[in-house]
Amino acid sequence: MPAEKVAEYADGLCYTDLMAGYYLGAPDEVLQAIADFSAWFFVWDDRHDRDIVHGRTAAWRRLRSRLHRALDAPADHLHHEDPLVAGLADSVGRLFTFLPGTWNARFTRHFHEVIEAYDREFRNRVAARVPSVEEYLALRRLTFAHWIWTDLLELGAGRELPDGVRKDPAFRRAALLSQEFAAWYNDLCSLPKEIAGDEVHNLGISLITHEGMTLEEAVDEVRRRVEDCIAEFLIVERNALRLAERLDDGTVRGKEVGEAVRVCLGNMRNWFSSVYWFHHESGRYMVDSWDDRSTPPYVNNEAAGEK
Repeated sequence: MPAEKVAEYADGLCYTDLMAGYYLGAPDEVLQAIADFSAWFFVWDDRHDRDIVHGRTAAWRRLRSRLHRALDAPADHLHHEDPLVAGLADSVGRLFTFLPGTWNARFTRHFHEVIEAYDREFRNRVAARVPSVEEYLALRRLTFAHWIWTDLLELGAGRELPDGVRKDPAFRRAALLSQEFAAWYNDLCSLPKEIAGDEVHNLGISLITHEGMTLEEAVDEVRRRVEDCIAEFLIVERNALRLAERLDDGTVRGKEVGEAVRVCLGNMRNWFSSVYWFHHESGRYMVDSWDDRSTPPYVNNEAAGEK
C-alpha cells in the first residue's frame, strides 16, 4: 500500500476502531499493540490477495517462509527489507512483552497455523477450487485467526488463563461463537465484491457451488447462521459466567482468575457489536463506490520489491 494511499484511506478503513471495540478495558499500550497487529493483518490479507490475483506464486512462497521465520525470531527481523515482514516482527515483539512465555509460545503456534491456512487458501484460489462447506468452515476458522483473537483477550484481561479454563466447554464455545459470527458476517458483507472478483473462498460461494443454492438462498443461509451464533452465545455465556463464579473461591488467585474470565467473556460479547459496526463503517466493504468492485482502491498491484 503506497504512502499516499495510506494517508488517503487509513482513517476511513477504521481498522483500529475494530480492536478498540473488542478489547475494552485493556491498558493503552496493550490496546495499541493489538490494534497495530490488526492493521498489519489487514495489509497482509491484501498482499496475499494481490499475489493470488496476479499469479505471484514465488512471491507468496517467499513471503510465507519469511513470516514463519519472523514469528519465531521477531527481534532478528525488525529491519527486514520487506516492510510486511518487519511489521510482523515489530507487532509480535510488542505483544510478547505482556504475558509469560507460555502465552507467547501458544500465540506463536496458533499463528504458524494461520500462515499455513493462508497457503491452503492461496492454492485453492489459484486453482479456482471452491472448497466444500465443511472444508471451508474448518479452513475459515484458521484464515480468520479465531484463536489468535481469542488469545489476545487474555492480554486485555492482564492474565494468562489456566489451560483448564481456556478448554472449559462453555468458555471455548463462547469464544468460538464470537469468532464464527465475525467470520460469517464478514462473508456476508464481502460477498458482492468477492463474486465480482471471481472469488472461491466465501461461505456463500461454497453454499451456491456445493449445495445448489441460489444467491438469495445462500445469503439467507449465511444470515441464519449469523443469527444462530448470537442466540447460542447468549446461552453459553451464562454457563461460562457460572464458571467464573466457581473459580472465585475466596482465594486471591481465584478472584483474579474469575475476574479475568469475566473480562474475556465481556469482550467476546463486545465482538458482536464491534464487528457489526466495523463492516458498516469501514471503506473496505463499501464496494459500490469503487470503480472496480473486485479491487480495493487503496491497494496497488505490486508486491514489495516487485514490478
